Amino acid sequence: MKQSILMMAMALALGLGAQNASLGGLVLDENGEALPFATVGMQPGNHAVTADTDGRYRLDQLPAGRYTLRATSLGFSPLATTISLAEGEAKTLDIRLESTAAALEEVVVSATMKEVSKANSPVPVEVYNAQFFRANPTPSIFESLQNVNGVRPQLNCNVCNTGDIHINGLEGPYTMVLIDGMPIVSGLATVYGLTGIPQAMIERVEIVKGPASTLYGSEAVGGLINIITKKPGNAPRFSADVFSSDWGDVNADLGLKFGLGPRGQSLLGINYFNFQNRIDRNDDGFTDVTLQNRLSVFQKFTLDRPENRVFSLAARYVYEDRFGGEMDWTKADRGGDERYGESILTNRWELLGTYQLPTREPLMFQYSVNGHHQDSYYGTVAYAARQYVGFGQLTWNKVLGNSHDLLLGAAYRYTWYDDNTPATAAADNPTQTAPSRIALPGIFVQDEITLGPRHTFLLGLRYDYNSRHGSVWSPRLNYKYTSPDKKHTLRLSAGNGYRVANVFTEDHAALTGARTVEFRGDLSPETSWNGNLNYVRKIYAGRGTFIGLDASAFYTYFSNRILPDYETDVNKIIYANLAGHSVSQGLSLNVDVEFANGLQLLAGGTFQDVSLTDEDGTRQRQLLTERFSGVWSIAYRLPRWGLTVDYTGNVYGPMRLPLLGELDDRPGTSPVWSLQNIQLTQRLGERVEVYGGVKNLLNYTPPANSIARAFDPFDRGVTFGPEGQVEPTPENPNALSFDPTYVFAPNQGRRGFLGLRWTLWE
Repeated sequence: MKQSILMMAMALALGLGAQNASLGGLVLDENGEALPFATVGMQPGNHAVTADTDGRYRLDQLPAGRYTLRATSLGFSPLATTISLAEGEAKTLDIRLESTAAALEEVVVSATMKEVSKANSPVPVEVYNAQFFRANPTPSIFESLQNVNGVRPQLNCNVCNTGDIHINGLEGPYTMVLIDGMPIVSGLATVYGLTGIPQAMIERVEIVKGPASTLYGSEAVGGLINIITKKPGNAPRFSADVFSSDWGDVNADLGLKFGLGPRGQSLLGINYFNFQNRIDRNDDGFTDVTLQNRLSVFQKFTLDRPENRVFSLAARYVYEDRFGGEMDWTKADRGGDERYGESILTNRWELLGTYQLPTREPLMFQYSVNGHHQDSYYGTVAYAARQYVGFGQLTWNKVLGNSHDLLLGAAYRYTWYDDNTPATAAADNPTQTAPSRIALPGIFVQDEITLGPRHTFLLGLRYDYNSRHGSVWSPRLNYKYTSPDKKHTLRLSAGNGYRVANVFTEDHAALTGARTVEFRGDLSPETSWNGNLNYVRKIYAGRGTFIGLDASAFYTYFSNRILPDYETDVNKIIYANLAGHSVSQGLSLNVDVEFANGLQLLAGGTFQDVSLTDEDGTRQRQLLTERFSGVWSIAYRLPRWGLTVDYTGNVYGPMRLPLLGELDDRPGTSPVWSLQNIQLTQRLGERVEVYGGVKNLLNYTPPANSIARAFDPFDRGVTFGPEGQVEPTPENPNALSFDPTYVFAPNQGRRGFLGLRWTLWE
């Protein structure tokens, strides 16, 4: 009996074993390269494995039947296919995944001024592709950056809503903005340069936090934002993206690709934004959001040359008519003192290109030219300005052996600027102007030293000669360590930055409102020293889950910093070099989580302390700078229905706000506030997407009294003392004057939006 039972059990086991099947093979990218740590799963059932470092996977003990195989890897489009397994079958299947624009190994150029994969860059670079910005569509890149950790679009005026970009608490003038690596946005365009770039032209945005003056010169003190435009060969034949909200604004982005003979290609991008609906929800008598009529045209050409040498040429033109002010203001009131309005007319053109010389050595010449004309009135204050900037740069990249990668370059920038402010008044005759002319030649060298597969050093040095301020040196040092399994990366950076300030072109507060501007002494160039420690961790968890951690600690020490002083005299903005020093320090963390079920989470937080210490040792926080901030973007994709749900948002900690004296009863610190958005995107076939949602779900807006004495913009009811100070009166007990600088959040409340995208490929 025992023998019979044993034989029957063995037979049953053998029979069951005969029914099991197995599946194995390689996970590869489109070029046939192995993809380590990819996840392969089978449904129905609970079968999933992670590929090894060579991209090999194997699934055993699979019952015979029909399955849906799903393969995922970070930076690659998920694959789903049907597969059948017979009893006892041992099937081999190689899986190929197509990379997406979010791939970890994508090429970046901002860190070293040459193409290198993001993972191999010794300088930490954050990369955001077009899909990231589509999760919260906006009319301009300026607004889109609100969902990037440590980067905040700061409004500088409650009336005309102009602003700049803060990186790690440092104000807009410390951020250099480039298009395709060319510093065309500078000086007069610092405030307006990030509007009007057609979204249809943008391939990705690269952000480097910390000084980049070694490669890019003045202005790159706090970091840089490099907007990389699409190559015509990678763009669709035609694209259109149009959306509108229930506030009445309309934004349209169009892209068109066409050939230029047998070797040339061209890409045309057009952006049009219009908002003419005067809304005053806070009942202060002023428009909550500026009226705008903006047109931008961007044309890019590329040419196929022998030996794949580079030739590209691009041009952009931007026109904008912007107005904010009293609700009953008309064009006839422009510059008058009956109704207050801020009217800004901007005309800007840009030309930039890259040409690789026909030499045996890789010599690259890059150039840009731009002109900016502005005709503005801030109440009765006129501001008419013109600026022309020419830039040229020649670089030579030379690899020496297996360990040295040299980059040598020479650059020259010429800036011509004239306006009707004291900045360009002639010394012998204040009624005449003396245009500012600044020549800035420079040379730089960089050596990337590779010591085996784990250690990389980057040494850089730049010398500039400013025709007004003399010689400036900018060194930097970077070190990168990568663990053998490539799951841990450590980067250490240290460097010097410098900036030559132009107050009227960079700080809109110098023009708006009733305050007068005062300069104390000659403004010397600012200098800074920066250190940054960055750690990246990749975690490949089970069941197709990837977790990426990116943590940084940063420290910047400034001397000669130029700051606007709103508090010494409430009727003035006083600009001077800080006699003491300034420090910006903090910690930041980015978390990227991807699940095999289509859920993706991007979240980040920054804690920072930006302080000013005067010559007496008194320390205080910088105005309009948050202690902490956080961002998130949660996406859930349902491929079966072609549906994507995006939930995005940000939160900002308290900021110190500029008050108008001790009697000003408004809070001196802003509250914690948050902007949150939700969007649904429905794909209709391969060409069309319909999207819509709600912005500012919490309907957060700043206090209604953010504009002091909005009812008296020309201070007719204000009594001034003998030294120009505001005197308290029964009609004005808080001693206030008209002032729109108390601004920390946009006035636009909750709104619904609806849009359509249409893409036509070859």
